[in-house]
Amino acid sequence: FLGGKNQMPMAYSPKTGLFYVPTNEWGMEIWNEPITYKKGAAYLGAGFTIKPLFDDHIGSLRAINPKTGKVEWEVKNEAPLWGGVLTAGDLVFWGTPEGYLKAADAKTGKVVWQFQTGSGVVAPPITWTEGGEQYVSVVSGWGGAVPLWGGEVAKKVNFLEQGGSVWTFKLMK
Repeated sequence: FLGGKNQMPMAYSPKTGLFYVPTNEWGMEIWNEPITYKKGAAYLGAGFTIKPLFDDHIGSLRAINPKTGKVEWEVKNEAPLWGGVLTAGDLVFWGTPEGYLKAADAKTGKVVWQFQTGSGVVAPPITWTEGGEQYVSVVSGWGGAVPLWGGEVAKKVNFLEQGGSVWTFKLMK
């Protein structure tokens, strides 16, 4: 029930005609358990563990052509991607659990910039203009269920820094 596309917002660029999709690929073992209510605890009626499918990544950002379904490029990430994606001009922005806000060339996927925020990025980046200048902001602060329930995947994220901050950057013209 976790993996694939999940809830992370994707983005579309009319300029490139591509969707930019944060994805996670893993396997899960799920089993039935007696349903016993315990106040404040998860109430699933099932147990599960999450296992990586690949040695080199769990998450990836993919540029997908909606006309053909072809993956035009992919940037792999060791940990799962939980944040959304932003397109601004010729760039694609996304955050990683390792705390990076990254920017890639929207056509090629080449990472052209990254910044360490100090904590995992789960929020989607946003953009706006003020006084003729364009800005990108992101909230940094790791959290979520994977560290609690993630099985083998949790080992990839349990070391991540907690905390929270907001980062804003002005784009060059």
